[in-house]
Amino acid sequence: MDWTVWAGLVAGLLIAVVTAPVGVSGAVFLLPVHLSVFGVPNPAITPTNLLYNVVAGPGALWRYRRDGTLRGPLTRRLIAGTLPGVVLGAAIRVYALPGPEVFQLLVAVLLLPLGLWLCARTLAPAHRTPAPARTRDSGEDRPLDLAVAPAEPRPAVLTALAVGVGVFGGIYGIGGGSLLGPILAARGLPMSRVAPAALAATFATSLVGAAAFVALSLASSGDVAPDWWLGLACGLGGLVGGYLGARLQPRLPETALRLLLGVLAAAIGAFYAARSVGSL
Repeated sequence: MDWTVWAGLVAGLLIAVVTAPVGVSGAVFLLPVHLSVFGVPNPAITPTNLLYNVVAGPGALWRYRRDGTLRGPLTRRLIAGTLPGVVLGAAIRVYALPGPEVFQLLVAVLLLPLGLWLCARTLAPAHRTPAPARTRDSGEDRPLDLAVAPAEPRPAVLTALAVGVGVFGGIYGIGGGSLLGPILAARGLPMSRVAPAALAATFATSLVGAAAFVALSLASSGDVAPDWWLGLACGLGGLVGGYLGARLQPRLPETALRLLLGVLAAAIGAFYAARSVGSL
């Protein structure tokens, strides 16, 4: 068997173990491995990443479902928004952004600010001022003693955000969860809610996005279909790694994981920004 299959299996496993606890499938970090190590051509690299998400996703989702954290309106709203967005993103990726130079620049534009933002929000989290509460006896306002839970975005805002992230996810091949997760976590929502919802959205949109790329490959010339063997190998590794990562989530320091993801994302974004500048 070709060495890329075994290397993809190991890469998918190791990446998913680290990223699954924070609601990221790992495709966002697997993409540069596909691009630089395995030499997957453009735009086939995007459906290959989506195929990884489809195969790897059930591992972590099954574990989160056993823990009872997968249900809720947040999951449904994210899926409802990202599904149409990923189809549009797939079409844009095939017909408007086929060149590797543009793709590398897109990687840098997405990952570098996202990584820096995640690091900043981790090192200096936002502080919420409790709203004043009116006492029954005096009618005077006084601060609440209990911490105020962070507010979930309004349904319309959440859906619009999910659609936009779905478009970028379809272009980038990450399903969108790795963008939604940091955004929602930065708003203060607990990872126990964010991680299962983001991974569920990633799985659903990746399934639709991969199917869209297969359909587009029938009517398009060039490397549009996924690299099936590599995508399946990475996905099988991610299936095991995602389950282990979801199982370890309650035992891992959340701050350290978020900071690690931010540093990795910023480093990868900076790497591709340098490559894009060098190719000019």
